[in-house]
Amino acid sequence: MKKSVSVVIPAHNEEKYVKRCIASVKRAAEYYGGKYEIIVSCNRCTDRTAEIAEKCGVRVVYCEDRCIASVRNTGINAAAGDIILTIDCDNRMTRGTIKEAAYLLSQGKYIGGGAPIRFERYSFALFLNDLMCRAGFGLTGLYCGIFWAEKSTWQAVGGFVPKKAMEDVATAKRLKEYGMKHGLRYGCLKRNHLINSTRKYDDMGDLLYFKLMIQNAGTLLKAAFGRREELDALLDRMFYDYNG
Repeated sequence: MKKSVSVVIPAHNEEKYVKRCIASVKRAAEYYGGKYEIIVSCNRCTDRTAEIAEKCGVRVVYCEDRCIASVRNTGINAAAGDIILTIDCDNRMTRGTIKEAAYLLSQGKYIGGGAPIRFERYSFALFLNDLMCRAGFGLTGLYCGIFWAEKSTWQAVGGFVPKKAMEDVATAKRLKEYGMKHGLRYGCLKRNHLINSTRKYDDMGDLLYFKLMIQNAGTLLKAAFGRREELDALLDRMFYDYNG
């Protein structure tokens, strides 16, 4: 008998993207063929995100924290599935994502894992960004994007690491270390991938993150020495208050 699955989708003012994300999850869940639920974890939404999600027939929970880890954890804590996956609301999963994740977990070799990331469109700048992501994931093995693990594992590690930024990498590291203690590997999907949204690049240019690193070098340096005020303001502007 196939294990039940919960897919958690954190969302902040995602009325433009929530329907297509849910549609991709439903396709993957139907292809998997087991019992499933979809949970949209709404974070300070002032648009029609929750309304659209409910019309799509999924559960909606709420979290007001300015911390994406808390938003994800609210959904994880509400989930009833034996296996829990997470995906950001502006992204999409390929059809075999849930089936492959469930299969890998059933082998008894993996504690959980992530997924390769592919942009929904490409340019030279996005190709370079893609290469950096692949190199980073390849060197560290800390694949992110779509996370997958059994509910018992999420409970054991306490969910996502409560950080305002880079919580995905910290969580992958936490899962990997927990797995090593139990003789299990932190894995990555091979046949499926995350379809990564380019909406911020569409809005602010394909060199966005290269420019941000150069323009905010001083802010990043201050944060490295514990002075996070400017970095927190940047994170709010780019992530927690972004409505593009």
